[in-house]
Amino acid sequence: MKKILVIYYSQTGQLKEISDNLLLPFKEEEGYEVDYYAIQPEKDYPFPWNGEEFYNAFPESFQQIPIGIKPPPNTILEKNYDLIILSYQIWFLTPSIPINSFMKSEYASQLLKDRKVVTVIGCRNMWAKAQQKMKHLIEDVGGKLVGNIAFVDRSPNLISVITIVHWLMGGEKTRKFGFFPKPGVSEEDIKGASKYGSLVLNALEHDDFNQLQNKVKEMGGVDISPFIIFMDEKANKMFSLWSKFILKSQKNRKLKLKLFKYYLLTALFVISPIVFTIFMLSYPLRLRQIKRKEKLYCGV
Repeated sequence: MKKILVIYYSQTGQLKEISDNLLLPFKEEEGYEVDYYAIQPEKDYPFPWNGEEFYNAFPESFQQIPIGIKPPPNTILEKNYDLIILSYQIWFLTPSIPINSFMKSEYASQLLKDRKVVTVIGCRNMWAKAQQKMKHLIEDVGGKLVGNIAFVDRSPNLISVITIVHWLMGGEKTRKFGFFPKPGVSEEDIKGASKYGSLVLNALEHDDFNQLQNKVKEMGGVDISPFIIFMDEKANKMFSLWSKFILKSQKNRKLKLKLFKYYLLTALFVISPIVFTIFMLSYPLRLRQIKRKEKLYCGV
């Protein structure tokens, strides 16, 4: 009997649904046992969010400052798993505070050390730099990353900003004003997650993960546009400056977060369309750099 553990934190339930569909091939086969461990912060985050709480999570999220989490059940800690599915959200271009807190806890090394790990991302669209951070977290606890699958909102960048805010602040995965697309990962992509699960199952059956990520990439499991990678890199630099500025002193924290909010909205709706135009005009000159970065971010 081979044992698989799904570790996740999900506020909306979307990531759990993705993980469930991904693991369908395992549940339909004999000889596999699938367990779930839902990370539980000692003090959980709200859903739906309000604006103040949402932006207040930014500096600690980006700087990967952990919080206290409740220990996993002993029934989980006592088992030796053959494969770990690590499913995570992205908050402010970084693995969410709860998943980051788990990865920096004593429980992560207990569960991941010397284990094969497949990461599963559920996010709006920017995941490249967050996955690089996750690679380091997995390495730090002795795990071995063998695959990554990213499930994203396929709406255009600015449209997805509007729809995801509607979902996060309103709590319902519905069409804003009745005509915007539904926020988050599409139902088609969620239900189609099992095709990647079949790839993972085949790799585990043969104990050969060498070609898993190449196959995931061929099936579109790590699709990301060069412009989104470019924006992710630039935004990480700015977020680093802003988060350090806010955390340098708790004095005037609310004011500094309000300034960050205005910066972020300006960057999204004013600066990014200009940057996109410049990026596309210079695209032919960036081809070699683009290929190198795609290999870096889409690989394991």
